[in-house]
This record gives sequence, structure tokens and C-alpha cells, in this order.
Amino acid sequence: MDLSQVYREHYRSLVRFLYRRIGDQARAEDLAQEAFVRALEHEPEKPRAWLFTVAANLARDEGRRASVRRRHLTLIKAEAEARSPEPGPEVALERRETVRRVQAALARLAGRDREALLLWEEGFSYDEIAEVLGLSRGSIGTTLARARTRLAAVFDELKSEGSDEDVAY
Repeated sequence: MDLSQVYREHYRSLVRFLYRRIGDQARAEDLAQEAFVRALEHEPEKPRAWLFTVAANLARDEGRRASVRRRHLTLIKAEAEARSPEPGPEVALERRETVRRVQAALARLAGRDREALLLWEEGFSYDEIAEVLGLSRGSIGTTLARARTRLAAVFDELKSEGSDEDVAY
């Protein structure tokens, strides 16, 4: 397989495909490059189909990560807003309920996931989190991603249930 020829023939269309999926030109170019790096490793028999399949998977994963980050940031923002001074009574009640749900969602996470999230939120680096949790540095990204996904899912579940669950760490 002549990867340089495959690159010349398919790079632009792969970037266009990715751009249409994720809406960010620079990120589309990064993901296209990632697909070609993987092609170097795997040397596929049908490079065009293989590249677009890999690119579609990368774009889907990108969308999932972005969705989880948005939900996670919403949770963090709600918690920060709950600590803001002097809100009106309705706002104060809503903020307290949100904080209670975030705390309840955190309490439902596995201990390692909860600790990883809390350490990350306190500004710990991946290396520091790995040291504290006794994990390899390479597993921290996966641990955080999994923990964010679970936190968002549990928070949404509690929100739909209208839970007033007590929190005990």
C-alpha cells in the first residue's frame, strides 16, 4: 500500500467528511491525521473504506466526549452557582437541590471514579491522580471519561426521579 498516494487521493474528502460530522475544521484535520496514523499501523487492504470507517468512529467518539464534557461542565457550573452569594429564594432552593443531586450522584459512583473526578476538579495532574489512586498514568484519561459519563447518567437519573436522596460519603 502506498500511503502517500492514498493520502493525496483521500485526505481532503476525509477532512470534509469529518468537518460535516463535528463542525470544527481544525479538529477534523486532527482526526483525519489520526486515521492516517492508524492506517500506517494497520496497512488496510481497502484503505479508502477503512479510513472512512475509522474516521466515522473517531468522530462518534469525539461527539460522545464533547457531550459528556458539556454535561459535566453543566454540573460543575450548577455547583458553583449554588455557592454564589445572595440568590433569591427560588434560585437558592433550586441551587441547593442541584448541589444535593450532584452530591448524591457522586455518592453513587465507585470510590475510584469519585476520587478521580474530585482530584481532577481540584487541579491535580494526571500524574498526581495516578499516584494518589495507585493507577498507571495512561489509565487516568479512561478513568476520568468513564467517571464523567457515569456521573452525568446518575445525575440525569436523579433529576428525572426528583430524588431527595440523602448523601453519605
